[in-house]
Amino acid sequence: MPTLSWLTREKDVKCADGVAYRLLERDDGLGVGSPESGNMLIQGDNLEALKSLLPYYRGQVKCIYIDPPYNTRSAFEHYDDNLEHSQWLAMIWPRLVLLRELLAEDGSIWVSIDDNEGHYLKVIMDEVFGRRNFIASNIWQKRYSRENREAIGDVHEYLFVYAKSPEAFKASRNRIPLDEQQAKIYRNPDNPKETDPAKRWRGLPMTAQGFRPNQMYVITAPNGTKHRPPEGRCWSMIEPEFEKLKAQNRIYWGKDGTAQPSVIRYLSEVAGLVPWTWWPHTEVGHTDESKKECNQIFGADVSFGTPKPERLLERILHIATNPGDLVLDSFLALAPQPLSPTRWDGAGSASKWATMPCPIAHRACAW
Repeated sequence: MPTLSWLTREKDVKCADGVAYRLLERDDGLGVGSPESGNMLIQGDNLEALKSLLPYYRGQVKCIYIDPPYNTRSAFEHYDDNLEHSQWLAMIWPRLVLLRELLAEDGSIWVSIDDNEGHYLKVIMDEVFGRRNFIASNIWQKRYSRENREAIGDVHEYLFVYAKSPEAFKASRNRIPLDEQQAKIYRNPDNPKETDPAKRWRGLPMTAQGFRPNQMYVITAPNGTKHRPPEGRCWSMIEPEFEKLKAQNRIYWGKDGTAQPSVIRYLSEVAGLVPWTWWPHTEVGHTDESKKECNQIFGADVSFGTPKPERLLERILHIATNPGDLVLDSFLALAPQPLSPTRWDGAGSASKWATMPCPIAHRACAW
């Protein structure tokens, strides 16, 4: 497997081993909520914070989300986003190593990034987490209007996803609920205004690709029409399964009864959509939306410069967690917003401690 090389690589890949374990001290003056909740905000270097969490949470974190500096060579008030390339690689490597150790067997890590370091990050994560453990590179459409300042407008960012075990992650991840726009194909022909999912349905094709002898039978419709599978296809089920559905009135023959049979599926039976890699702003928000959310909490004079929208973070947590799961954010992009009933740990630098996570924690507990 190809590896990335930089000036201080040999030292950087061993850096996590040399980080000292530090004791975590509770500050009641800054705390909010129940101490028994298990939620933590940790002030300090996030590398040291991650090492300090290992004795308590190794192999227990269900979802890790990080939004590291993109190294855009820009000046931001709350963090340094102007690192020399090899410094950025030296910064991210040991943190990924420690994050890997914290992941649960069915856990996943989600990393926001853009083109400045994204391709280098992918190579590093392949090495740290294992290339076979790569799940997806999701595309988040961060803008809803055209970007005309560059030669080619920049309107998206990436969300790299890796899992400790792809098989375990697939078995435990959640599907995306259908919204009404997606669900509109499920109808009740007898009542176009029907809203009950148990009474709205659609017909699903009853054929499958290929040739299976026990799925090549002749079907006789109620009007006497005989149906055979199209060329190169077979029925999607064996004859006894078809007869069972037919007896349950779960076969649809079209408006006039002459159409090829299809299986009736009710909206109430749809478990949701399998997540895919295209995340449009209409579903998960955009930068303008996130900026307004941030301004509403902190005010425009204090607000963080490049926040992520709540809907984006909510989508991640919906896919990757269930109530009671442990979530970790070591770059404080999530902050303890009331997105889902998860346990939460976060670490951040002292420079943004008083103005960012603490006020959000108090607001979240108030909600």
